Amino acid sequence: MGVPAFFRWLSRKYPSIIVNCVEEKAKECNGVKAPIDTSKPNPNEVEFDNLYLDMNGIIHPCTHPEDKPAPKNEDEMMVAIFEYIDRIFNIVRPRRLLYMAIDGVAPRAKMNQQRSRRFRASKEGMEAAEEKKKIREEILAKGGILPPEEVKERFDSNCITPGTEFMDNLAKCLRYYIADRLNSDPGWKNLTVILSDASAPGEGEHKIMDYIRRQRAQPNHDPNTHHCLCGADADLIMLGLATHEPNFTIIREEFKPNKPRPCALCNQLGHEVKDCQGLPREKQGKHDQFADTVPVAEQEFIFIRLCVLREYLERELTMASLPFTFDFERSVDDWVFMCFFVGNDFLPHLPSLEIREGAIDRLVNIYKNVVHKTGGYLTESGFVNLQRVQMIMLAVGEVEDSIFKKRKDDDDNFKRRQKEKKKRMKRDHPSFIPGGQFSPQALGNRSSPQAISNPRQAAFEMRMHDRQNPTTPSPNTSFTSDGSPSPAGGIKRKAEDSDSEPEPEDNIRLWETGWKQRYYKNKFDVDASDEKFRRKVVQSYVEGLCWVLRYYYQGCASWNWYYPFHYAPFASDFEGIADMPSDFEKGSKPFKPLEQLMGVFPAASGNFLPPTWRKLMTDPESSIIDFYPEDFAIDLNGKKYAWQGVALLPFVDERRLRAALEEVYPDLTPEESRRNSLGGDVLFVGKHHPLCDFIVEQYKTKNTEPVDMPPELCHGIQGKLTLNDNAVLPDQ
Repeated sequence: MGVPAFFRWLSRKYPSIIVNCVEEKAKECNGVKAPIDTSKPNPNEVEFDNLYLDMNGIIHPCTHPEDKPAPKNEDEMMVAIFEYIDRIFNIVRPRRLLYMAIDGVAPRAKMNQQRSRRFRASKEGMEAAEEKKKIREEILAKGGILPPEEVKERFDSNCITPGTEFMDNLAKCLRYYIADRLNSDPGWKNLTVILSDASAPGEGEHKIMDYIRRQRAQPNHDPNTHHCLCGADADLIMLGLATHEPNFTIIREEFKPNKPRPCALCNQLGHEVKDCQGLPREKQGKHDQFADTVPVAEQEFIFIRLCVLREYLERELTMASLPFTFDFERSVDDWVFMCFFVGNDFLPHLPSLEIREGAIDRLVNIYKNVVHKTGGYLTESGFVNLQRVQMIMLAVGEVEDSIFKKRKDDDDNFKRRQKEKKKRMKRDHPSFIPGGQFSPQALGNRSSPQAISNPRQAAFEMRMHDRQNPTTPSPNTSFTSDGSPSPAGGIKRKAEDSDSEPEPEDNIRLWETGWKQRYYKNKFDVDASDEKFRRKVVQSYVEGLCWVLRYYYQGCASWNWYYPFHYAPFASDFEGIADMPSDFEKGSKPFKPLEQLMGVFPAASGNFLPPTWRKLMTDPESSIIDFYPEDFAIDLNGKKYAWQGVALLPFVDERRLRAALEEVYPDLTPEESRRNSLGGDVLFVGKHHPLCDFIVEQYKTKNTEPVDMPPELCHGIQGKLTLNDNAVLPDQ
């Protein structure tokens, strides 16, 4: 789950949770890099037992990086993924377990978000390609200079979805990688490796959490196990807290905002495609071949120490004179639950709660004030006490009006300050800056003053330049109130010179009275007085909160449940939720991989599907053609950028989808049927591992029944083992 701004808010509020990773670099001798011995003590002065990799956070930046040239083919992508894992392994150096989890088929509640992302990625990619082509033609028609267009196939990142050939190849490559490292790297010698590839259902991070929960419940579990989880999603912090493990660390790339990216047409820095004019690059000094190459600095890593975050939370959440005994672990569960209100992957966040406006602090303060009335905690082992949640939500509802008004005031003040800053910069800009040998130098940058050569010629050139580009106002120029010259004759200013950018129209106007009526009319097309409909929206949202908490603490409560609206209700609508049912149907099953592809892919990504399945997305006579609109609206919903808006896509009807697929199932080849089946986790050990002889024995006896894993041979790890058809036995 990417919760925008959550990590930034957390790291500013609790700065000591972050430490920079110490990384041992490979030494180079005669142009050959000597491999790092990861069996040596960890240079970070902390020894980790288990390392968990949320692989999708590695696959995406390795296959389509933003800060360096993209890999040319699939082989290069695989090598980039191996190198990334090696680097993480070198920093963390786990001693017992390496668990690699790739996202498998997700629950239906998550598929709606995946569908939205993939439709958007496809739409934005096509729009960008069209815009690039159009601007290229315009520039060349005007005589501009552009480098020849590279003819290369666009990598469709939508293929990073379970069921595609790419994910199947990745699983095979990772098996090779694991076998190679277990046989050749001393740091891997006694390591147990588990690979949960895209055929095992569930999101990567939740497969990891499920594993940790199951091991914690075993009698042989070591409570001092030190866990390290690699991933950039903010919800990993909440998941780590939800395990209640005392030693839990998250490793992620250090966040560096706004890296400069070269223009996609002329490969020069300093402007975007839409502003490109096809000008030849100005020569910046004698040796400027590398002037526009982006310096590719290696990404640094940081540790987020959840043990320190737990100490911060203990200080913040401890309450005196409670009518019940204070339990810190239960209050952590409540804090995690309250974070769901400001954003998660399964529900839209409430309109009045924004992280940037201190929503979590507001919820914690209300929680501490109301706790004397509630008489207990909001949650218990993954179940929600709705009566107590209602008290908190109605307390937020009382201040909703003032939150919206303050948001509007803050927004107006920010725009006013930006406007004044622009005016100030225009006014204070010097009318003439000498160039060449007379150009001003920053203090401290002058290593040795250069002798002036031919000053008369330089002065003449400056004078001529000044005549050709006069910037001093003529005598008959009128001035505006702020002292800047106004255009004579009332000539209209260019759009780009105006101080205010065109604002997206806001029909809701949450800061004006009648906001609730306008919100329901605009977003749901119903009257706010329609009590029955509002209750239905709130009922679905409450179900969602119960589902998400259960998902975090116990596993997936229902594979079929999803929130059936694009927008959330208001906090003040949470009246009478105490008696709402929050049970989920038992025995629901996940989609199969190819079925999920049909549920989340746009027609433009249909090439990853079998031909007859693909036809269902494009054939006008198809019974499910309405699931695949070629174009769709994006509601900015009070935000500024399209990526922050809500993609208004139709929800997929599972019954109709399955009925349509029944007709094309017979067309699957044996290879496609294999890719469409659900798999499980695969365990790897090297020949020096204590468990190796036990496993070899199972293969010799050809035991077909699942056997219990002896925990004393495997660092206390427990579970059931079954034989794998593609196993690589010792000396094979």
